[in-house]
Order: sequence, then structure tokens, then C-alpha cells
Amino acid sequence: MAAQETPDHIIRTRAVTADAILANRADLRPYPYRLISIVSHRGIGGDQVTQALAAAEVLETFGWQLVSVSEFASSRIVHAIMRRQ
Repeated sequence: MAAQETPDHIIRTRAVTADAILANRADLRPYPYRLISIVSHRGIGGDQVTQALAAAEVLETFGWQLVSVSEFASSRIVHAIMRRQ
């Protein structure tokens, strides 16, 4: 089992991995900002988008709203940008 992403790390980077959200290893309660990026490294192409969207749906149950999804071609990482309502 991977280590929990600490709130300090999430605050500092303004990002959380989709893996951590889907495995319930991320605590966003102390997160002070309105925007956060869900980062998906796992899989390729469509798999990364699917994982990012699944994590976004989990956060929607906690009052977050999906703003956009982007794949950065140079890094092959998918980011789902979320806004706290």
C-alpha cells in the first residue's frame, strides 16, 4: 500500500493524484484553496482520462466541481482541474 499523500504536500503542490483519491488516501479537509489539480499518471491515453474522471466524480460528492481535463503531450500526464463550490 502506498503512503498517504500528506495535506502539506497537497497544499504545497496544489495537486493530488487520482490514485490517492480513488484509494481514499488523500485528506483534502485542510486544503485552503478553491482550485486543485487531480493528476493521473497511470495507464496511457484513455485510461488516464478515465482514472482522472473517476477521481473527479469522487470529489464531486464532497462539493468540488470539474472545470477542465487536459493532457500535456510532453509529459503524457492528465490533469483534471477541480473547483470547490
